[in-house]
Amino acid sequence: MASGGQQFPPQTQDRQPGKEHVMEPVPQATSEEYKPANKLQGKVALVTGGDSGIGRAVCYCFALEGATVAFTYVKSQEDKDANDTLQMLRQNKRSNAKDPIAIPADLGFEENCRKVVEEVMNTYGCIDILVNNAAEQYVRLLITEITEQQLERVFRTNIFSYFFMSKFVVKYMKAGGSIINTTSVNAYKGNAKLLDYTSTKGAIVAFTRALALQLVERRIRVNGVAPGPVWTPLIPASFPQEQVANFGKQVPMGRAGQPIEIAPSFVFLAATPDSSYITGQVIHPNGGTVVNG
Repeated sequence: MASGGQQFPPQTQDRQPGKEHVMEPVPQATSEEYKPANKLQGKVALVTGGDSGIGRAVCYCFALEGATVAFTYVKSQEDKDANDTLQMLRQNKRSNAKDPIAIPADLGFEENCRKVVEEVMNTYGCIDILVNNAAEQYVRLLITEITEQQLERVFRTNIFSYFFMSKFVVKYMKAGGSIINTTSVNAYKGNAKLLDYTSTKGAIVAFTRALALQLVERRIRVNGVAPGPVWTPLIPASFPQEQVANFGKQVPMGRAGQPIEIAPSFVFLAATPDSSYITGQVIHPNGGTVVNG
């Protein structure tokens, strides 16, 4: 992994979601140091935004742990990243797992989420793990710069999709199932330049806690992961070049994290033997930032 004081080459992308394959350096979604232990053998996992960034690394680790993996992506914008991830999953699929699938979808709308869940159910017959991970963000210096259209779009992607996906998955999820929501360190410390994004991440924390209480009697666990700065396509697609070049230096470790450093937190929360007594909680892989709550 990168050492403290790293600097990325200045770069930007002109639209979201960003493209992983054009980033320099390409985010680290895999690692030879990761040692799988069949923790998810026989499980079926659905990961939103699984084509790149943290989602790709989660899909990779899940596959190594024996899970059958389905993931969503944005059609046209993320086709190559999705194909690359699909190929990676096929290469790392365990013998008892089924072939992975990639599903194009705009998850900001309820009907699209229903169709994704139905496709996974029709293909595999069950869903044991749901990872709500899809997100977008836009830098705005003042609240007066955020339009109604942008606000609605960010909330649709970042929290509506989590609500809708969970709504349809819990119809089929059995006892022992796990829902894991990607929130952010920004939900705890705030971010003046990402007001609407930060608001959605706070909503995800509250959603996680409330849904955990609602599903606890069904023995379905609901938890969250709140990463700090992580080198993903969202970064060059959000920030100007000079900020990208110094991305992540503000945390105590002095660097941004890599997706593969975040993904094991999702494995831990998905694996019943490891986290069977944990629900309604959030893990904080954030480079040393101390948060409350």
